[in-house]
Amino acid sequence: MKHYSTNKSAKLLLILLAFLSQIALAQVPKPSDVFGFEVGADYKVADYSQMLDYYSRLDKASDRVQMIEIGKSVLGKPMLLLFISTEENLKQLEKWRSISEQLSRARIDDNKAKQLVNEGKAIVWIDGGMHASEKAHGQMTSELAYRIATEETAEMKKIRENVITLLMPVMNPDGMDIVVNWYKAVFGTPYETTNPPWLYHHYVGHDNNRDWFMNNMPESKAVSEMLYNKWYPQIVYNHHQSSPSWTRIFLPPFANPVNPNIHPGVTTGVNIVGTAMANRFAMNKMPGVVSQLTFSMWWNGGMRTAPYFHNQIGILTETAHTSPTPRFYPPDSLPKAVGRGVTAPTDATNIFYPYPWKGGESHFREAVDYMLMATMAVLDLAADRREEYLYNIYRMGRDAIEAKDGLFAYVIPADQWDKGEARNLINVLRQGGVEVHQVTKAFQANNTTYPAGSFIIYGAQAFRPYVIDLFEKQVHPNQRLYPGGPPIPPYDLAGWTLSMQMGVKVDKIKTSFEAKTEEIKDRLATPAGQVAGKAGFGYLLSRKENASVMAVNKLLTAGESVYIADSGFSSGKQNYEPGAFIVEKGSATETKVKSLSTELGIDFLSVDAKPGVNLRKLKPVKIGLYKSWEENMDEGWTRWLMETYSFAVDTLHDKDLLSKDLKQYQAIIIPDQTVHEILNGHAPGTMPEPYVGGVGLEGSLALKKYVTQGGNLITFDGASDFAIEQFGLPLKNTVAGLSSQQFFIPGSLIRTNVDVKHPLAFGMQPEVAASFNNSRAFEVVKKVREGEGGKEETKLAPEPPVEVIATYAKKDLLMSGWALNEDKYIAGKAAVVRVKQGSGNIVLFGFRPQFRGQPRATYKLIFNAIYGAPTEKVNATSTAVED
Repeated sequence: MKHYSTNKSAKLLLILLAFLSQIALAQVPKPSDVFGFEVGADYKVADYSQMLDYYSRLDKASDRVQMIEIGKSVLGKPMLLLFISTEENLKQLEKWRSISEQLSRARIDDNKAKQLVNEGKAIVWIDGGMHASEKAHGQMTSELAYRIATEETAEMKKIRENVITLLMPVMNPDGMDIVVNWYKAVFGTPYETTNPPWLYHHYVGHDNNRDWFMNNMPESKAVSEMLYNKWYPQIVYNHHQSSPSWTRIFLPPFANPVNPNIHPGVTTGVNIVGTAMANRFAMNKMPGVVSQLTFSMWWNGGMRTAPYFHNQIGILTETAHTSPTPRFYPPDSLPKAVGRGVTAPTDATNIFYPYPWKGGESHFREAVDYMLMATMAVLDLAADRREEYLYNIYRMGRDAIEAKDGLFAYVIPADQWDKGEARNLINVLRQGGVEVHQVTKAFQANNTTYPAGSFIIYGAQAFRPYVIDLFEKQVHPNQRLYPGGPPIPPYDLAGWTLSMQMGVKVDKIKTSFEAKTEEIKDRLATPAGQVAGKAGFGYLLSRKENASVMAVNKLLTAGESVYIADSGFSSGKQNYEPGAFIVEKGSATETKVKSLSTELGIDFLSVDAKPGVNLRKLKPVKIGLYKSWEENMDEGWTRWLMETYSFAVDTLHDKDLLSKDLKQYQAIIIPDQTVHEILNGHAPGTMPEPYVGGVGLEGSLALKKYVTQGGNLITFDGASDFAIEQFGLPLKNTVAGLSSQQFFIPGSLIRTNVDVKHPLAFGMQPEVAASFNNSRAFEVVKKVREGEGGKEETKLAPEPPVEVIATYAKKDLLMSGWALNEDKYIAGKAAVVRVKQGSGNIVLFGFRPQFRGQPRATYKLIFNAIYGAPTEKVNATSTAVED
C-alpha cells in the first residue's frame, strides 16, 4: 500500500510538472505575437526593431534560450546571438564551449579527446539576414528560434539534448532595415519587387559575404571571434537566396573544384550533410532540390568557405523566392535544364536534380518552409552524430598538427617595408584563430638571422590549412565547359594570397629551428612609434607606411603645415627618400606628432633645417566620390577606405555633378563600374523617377570642365573605359572585346612593376600584386583620319602626354590564381597611367587597387594620386609611354 501511494504521488508530481511546463511554454511568445502577422505571410516583413523586441521577449520567457550581444553593426545596431538548448545544457555553456575549443585546437591526446567527445555537445552555428535583399532568411530565424525552444516532438527533444544551437538571427541588421523600409515605400507600385538603389550594407553591400578572412567590417569581426576564437562549431550553416531559376533550393554537394588545402573529411562531411538535407526534402514531398551547380569549394573568404580551412563543415543553401510578393511560374514555360554553364535537366534524370519543381504559384512562406526543413535536417543529423562530429574535428586538427608536408613555420621578419601592414597581417591571422608567436631573442633559420620582434606562425597547429591557404599561391584548375571550350568561371576568386596582396615579406621555413618566443594571445597592439631627435624645421614621415597618410590627413585637419619633398635630400648625415612628408614645426606640432606616433605606431624623424629641394605644400584634402544609383560595392569599399584613412569625402550623385562646385575637390574618384551604368544608370520605368538615369552628356562635360580647369580625376578598372571614351584619351584597353577563350583572368593576382621614381609611386615597392578581376591593360593609340587620297593617314591635333606609373610584368605574370593567355595580351602593358588634360590630370587604374580592402600594397597608388604630383616628368625615360 505504501509502495502504491509513493508511485501515485510520483505520478501526480510528474503530471503537475508537465502541466506547469505546458503553462510555461504557453507563455513563450510566437513571432506573430510581436509582428502582427505570421512569418512568411504575403506582402509582410518585420524590421529590426521588431526583431529586437521579439528576441528580447523570447529570451525572458524561455529557460531554453540565452541571448547575448556580440558587437555593434556599422551603424551601431546590436548584433544578437542566441544559444538554444535544454535548460540544463544552458546552465553549463562554458563547459560545452571549453570542450569544443579543446577538440578543435587538438592539443590534447586521443584518450582525453575521447573522454571529451563522450561528454560534449555538438555545436551548430546557424545564421540569417546577411544579404538583406534575400528577405526570407532574416525573417525565418524568428520562427526557427521559437520552434527549437518550444516544440515537444521526440526529434526536437533529441536536438535540444545533444546540440547547442548558436543562432545569429540577423547578421546584417542595418541592411534589414534598409531593405524593409524600401519594400514598404514601394509597396503597391510597379517597383514593389525592386531592391534599393543603394547598398544594403553601409559600406560593402553584397560583399559582406566576401570579408571572412580580412574581417574589415565590424559584423565580420564579431562573428569570426565566435567561430574561431570562442565556440568552434563543428557545423556552420549560412542561409542565402536565391536558387537557380526554376528550382526551389540549392544545397550541397557543391560544384568542382575543391581547394586541396581543405581536409577531405570536411569535403565528405559537407556531402553527407547535403545528402541528408536532400533526402528529407524528398521524403516530405518538397521538390526542386538541386546540387552541384555554380557554388564550389575553392575560394577562401566566404561565410561558409572560411570554416573549411578551420576543419568545420560549412553549409550554404540558396532558397528561391526572395520577395514577400507572390509570383507565378507558368508550367508550360519550364526550361529543359536549369543552371548556367553547367546545367541539370528538368526531366528527373539527373542524380543531383532527381525531383524537379514544375512551376506554378510561388509564395514567401514557401521559402521559409524550405529553410526550416533544411535547418531541421542539419540539426537532426548533428544530434544523431554528435560524437562523430566532435571527434572528427579533433582528428582533422591532429592531422594538421602532425602533417609532414615540408612546412615547419612561416616567419614574418621584423624588418618590413610597411611595418604597420605586417602588424595588420598578424591581426588578420589572429582574428581567424591562428596561433602566432613573437620572437623575444634573435634566432637563425635557413641561414638567415631573424631579429627580436619577428613573428613565427608554426605549421603544427589545427588551423594549418587556413595559414597555408593565405600564404601560398593558389593554382586554379584549368576547367572548361567542354574540351577546348570556354573556361568555367570560378565561384568568386581564383587567387587571393594575402601576404602578396598586403606586400608583407613572409619566409617559408621547411626545416625545424628553435627560437625563444611569446604567444600572442589576443590581437597585436600597435606599439608606440618614435619621435627621434629635436626638430629644428620640423619632422619627416616616411612615405612607405600606409598609416602615414592617416597621420598627414589628421595633421592637415588640425591646421598643421605639411609638405611633400618631390626629390630626395640630405640633412646632417642622413639621406631621405623622395616623396617624404615634411611636417613644419609650429607651436603645438610636437604634441600632435607625439600623439599620432603613439596612436598609429609610426616614426617621425627630426629635420634640422628646411630641405634645399622643392617642397610642395598640401592642403586639407576633400574628395568627391561618384555614387551611381545603380548600387556599387566598389564605391562602398572606396568610401570605407577614404574614411578609414581620414580623408574628407563627399558623395556625388549624378545631379551633383551639375549643381555642386566641383573645384572644391582635390580629387574626384569614379570607382569600378561599367560605362553603361555610369552614363545611363537605371532605365526609365525600372525604378522610381528620382533614381533613373546616369551622368549623361551633361555630367560628362561637367567632369571634363573640372579636369581641364585643374581638377584631378581618378578612375578604377571599368570606370577607366568611361574616361577613355568621354575624354577622348589616346589610350585603348588591350583586352577589350576578347572572348574568355582568348583571354581570361578571373579574380587573380598579377605581377606588376612600379616606376618608383614617378611622384605618383612614391613609397611604393617596385613589384606588387595587382588584384586583376577581368580587368584592363592600356596602351597608347594615335588618332588618325583617312586622307583625301584614300589610304593616306593624317595625324590630328597632338595627343595629351601619357605617363605610365605601373606596368604588368613582361613575364611570370601570374602570382596566384588562374590566367589564360596573359603573356599575349597584357605582358608589359600599362596598368596605371596619368594623362594631362588642360590644367588637370586623369589617373586611370586598369585594376582595383582597393579591392575589398585586401591589396594593401597598392593603397599608396591611390593616396598619391589624390595628393597629386607635378605634371612634369621626373624621369622622361622611365615615365614616357612608347607608341
